[in-house]
Amino acid sequence: MRDQKNQAAKEAKREEKRIEEEPARLAREQAIQKEQAGKEAKREERRIEEEPAQLAREQARREIDVAREQAIQKDQAAKEAKRKEKRIEEERAQLAREQARRQTDLAREQAIAEDLEARRRKAKNQPP
Repeated sequence: MRDQKNQAAKEAKREEKRIEEEPARLAREQAIQKEQAGKEAKREERRIEEEPAQLAREQARREIDVAREQAIQKDQAAKEAKRKEKRIEEERAQLAREQARRQTDLAREQAIAEDLEARRRKAKNQPP
């Protein structure tokens, strides 16, 4: 029974102490909340102040990206134009080589035909 009384007395003292400390605890919590709210307000204020600069940086980055893409496309177009020009020149050279070969072949065939014709004439003109 005595233990119960001591326990009850201890419990009552703890409750009194908790009740006495409650306003101070509440004041600390409110101070913390107020401080956090102030910090959050400052962060929001800084974000709002920095937003135009951030938007300008993003816009500049986008413009740089677009310019880079355009430069790449222009470079690729120039390379493609050079490839086409080179291919056209190679085709012209190939056609010229083929034409020269055909002319050479034709001249050779004509020379052979003329030689054969000359031999036939010669053979006809000589008596057996």
